[in-house]
Amino acid sequence: MASRDVHFWKEAIHDEIDSIMHNNTWVLTDLPPGCKALGCKWILKRKMKVDGTIDKYKARLVIQGFRQKEGIDFFDTYAPVARISTIRLLLALAAIHNLVIHQMDVKTSFLNSDLDEEIYMKQPEGFVMPGNEHKVCNLKKLLYGLKQAPKQWHQKFDDVVLSNGFALNQAEKCVYSKFDTSGKGVMICLYVDDMLIFGIDLEEVDKTRNSYHLVLI
Repeated sequence: MASRDVHFWKEAIHDEIDSIMHNNTWVLTDLPPGCKALGCKWILKRKMKVDGTIDKYKARLVIQGFRQKEGIDFFDTYAPVARISTIRLLLALAAIHNLVIHQMDVKTSFLNSDLDEEIYMKQPEGFVMPGNEHKVCNLKKLLYGLKQAPKQWHQKFDDVVLSNGFALNQAEKCVYSKFDTSGKGVMICLYVDDMLIFGIDLEEVDKTRNSYHLVLI
């Protein structure tokens, strides 16, 4: 890690930990007999602008999901994604009808999704709680790296948008739409936790973005 970047990486890591704590992602507990705690590590990445300069520093706490055991730590991992042909069709329609398009993702998306399985993780490096060094994290929400994370995230997103008046496209399980009687509204095309939002005007797109804590890519 270059010395000039240290401050930015630390800031990104603390932002991630703040999101984790805000989402009540885990509780500290003693490791039950017969259970093993998975490790975790920090993944650091620079997000670049088109001109090659640094846009932002991103940090993600990633659990060692490759150590999970099927049938114990996870059961189903499949998550639908939008087909390329669908994305091309929507982009063509947007060009024809002069729609507003925003490419978005959900900030700390997997942290917003509930976890069904019982999974334990070692406390992350640099954030071991004093006096509780022997305890482990009992996960209540998903973390990046878990095998079931994409599936659980899609299920959570599906439940939320459908309960807020969106309709699921019957031919494409990753396309949602919501229009009022005047014809104003938006369409969402989902690809894991990245998405395209199409709208008649910017106001409708911004309203949707703010409702679901979306950030521009």
